[in-house]
Amino acid sequence: MQHALRLAARAEAAGEVPVGAVLVNDGVCIAEGWNQPIARDDPTAHAEVVALRSAGVSLGNYRYMGSTLYVTLEPCLMCVGAVVHARVKRLVFGAHDPKSGAVTSCVSGFQIAGLNHRVEWSGGVLAEECGELLKAFFRRRR
Repeated sequence: MQHALRLAARAEAAGEVPVGAVLVNDGVCIAEGWNQPIARDDPTAHAEVVALRSAGVSLGNYRYMGSTLYVTLEPCLMCVGAVVHARVKRLVFGAHDPKSGAVTSCVSGFQIAGLNHRVEWSGGVLAEECGELLKAFFRRRR
């Protein structure tokens, strides 16, 4: 999660909402990402999706069985869907997102009936640091 926080700071330095993500398999970082929708003119360029796309390119596969995705903010519904389709084994997130979090805050996205893959998850890891990074970012923008 510490590395994901560093990536979130990278997003912030580029004027993006500070969210970072790291995909790990067998203790090795296989991909990373940070929010880039403004820079890429792409509404899907959330940190999670950027990391999953990067993994696909480097691994030559679109499925990451056995992997863990660390992200500084609870994923939205789009990102939850991407995590399911990528067959990520486990998700670990920092701060809860009361406005669009789709793991527990607004929707229980991993519990949607009919999904053919179940993702283990835990939230609140370094939540204070992750949340403060976001709060400070939005305070400065107001």
